[in-house]
Amino acid sequence: MGVAVNLRTVDLRGKSFDSISANHLVPRAAVDITKAVEQIIPLLEDVRLNGQDAVVKVTLDRDGVDPRPIKVSQEELDRALAELSPTLRKAIEESIERVFKVSRANMPKDTSVQLAEGATVNQRWQPVDSVGLYVPGGKAVYPSSVIMNVVPAQVAGVKRLAVASPAQKDFNGRPHPTVLATAALLGATDVYCMGGPAAVAAFAYGLPQIDFAPVSLVTGPGNIYVAAAKRALRGTIGIDSEAGTTEILVLADESANARFIAYDLVSQAEHDEAAASVLVTDSVELANAVINELSDIVAQTASSDRVRAALEGQQSAVVLVDDIDSAIKFANFYATEHLEIHTQNNSSILGQITNAGAIFLGEYSPVSLGDYLAGSSHVLPTGQQAKFGSGLGVHSFLRPQQVIDYSKVGLKAVAELVADFADAEGLPAHGEAVTARFDV
Repeated sequence: MGVAVNLRTVDLRGKSFDSISANHLVPRAAVDITKAVEQIIPLLEDVRLNGQDAVVKVTLDRDGVDPRPIKVSQEELDRALAELSPTLRKAIEESIERVFKVSRANMPKDTSVQLAEGATVNQRWQPVDSVGLYVPGGKAVYPSSVIMNVVPAQVAGVKRLAVASPAQKDFNGRPHPTVLATAALLGATDVYCMGGPAAVAAFAYGLPQIDFAPVSLVTGPGNIYVAAAKRALRGTIGIDSEAGTTEILVLADESANARFIAYDLVSQAEHDEAAASVLVTDSVELANAVINELSDIVAQTASSDRVRAALEGQQSAVVLVDDIDSAIKFANFYATEHLEIHTQNNSSILGQITNAGAIFLGEYSPVSLGDYLAGSSHVLPTGQQAKFGSGLGVHSFLRPQQVIDYSKVGLKAVAELVADFADAEGLPAHGEAVTARFDV
């Protein structure tokens, strides 16, 4: 019998709540991204000024290893692939195939709209010319993140893909061999041994000492300091989202399987002590059953201490509400990275969900499936950013460009209207640039 897990209960029955109060009652982990930005600014500036030297210094200081050569050789990639176990290779290849299928199906289509004779506006989708793909290390190894980053970028047609993953002390200061093997399987040969905010800064500013040029866009998940670097450098680079420490919210009613839910909460808690695992339900019986299930599951899991720290942190909770409508309301206010729906009416509830990074419908669609083999992306917005952002996908690497194609006839039909607009805005030269084309 395991020791009871002190997952706190937030009782909102009979109480009103809004977005601010919901996120105050169940806040994300104590490290605030604004404070994290302040902490890493000197490091980002050091990388900007000193390039590789700064990356080496911070890696030696924090990880105790020298990441040089920062550029991973083709020999290293080939060796990692040759040593990859056949069973893991099969799983990775299946994941790659599924993500390719979904990415190809989600490629946006060009459009063309003819507004009148000789008046056409076309929209085409152009890939960014270069991207830095971040694959985290730290407490776990993430070959899955290589897939989630590289595959949609390849489908989008990005010409230059650079992959970065942290130096690992257990592997002589090199990225994890499974990460390298996955990159090799995908034909991604531009791989670098660097991690954390220093890697994001290197993507943004380049490393002149090794002829590594800056990229246009940086994507991929990471801890709060990686997310902070992306926030701080946005504008110098484009970013996908601030995909920080993982979070799961399970929306469930009395029909749900308490053991399944407990396992799913634990699965995300094992990522990090700051991970958020939240259950929202109108059933006290289910809530108690889930809490009871947790003690044995946590005691038996390999990362028990980390899981317990996450579940007992301020960011994790069981939230009791009056009814499922209130649970939906809370879920939309919380705007979780991963939302699981375990109810008698999943499809109906899905239609009322507005804010979530990815939605997992029913008891046989766990978040763990999405992490590896669902075919969906696991690089998702955290920290309420699902209110305005989306998960990583082929669209993340594309830009819509409008092409305006008017003939003389098409322009003449609206020339005076353009002039009227321009005069009203106090910009007469705008109108003159049009009407001059028809002066006799």
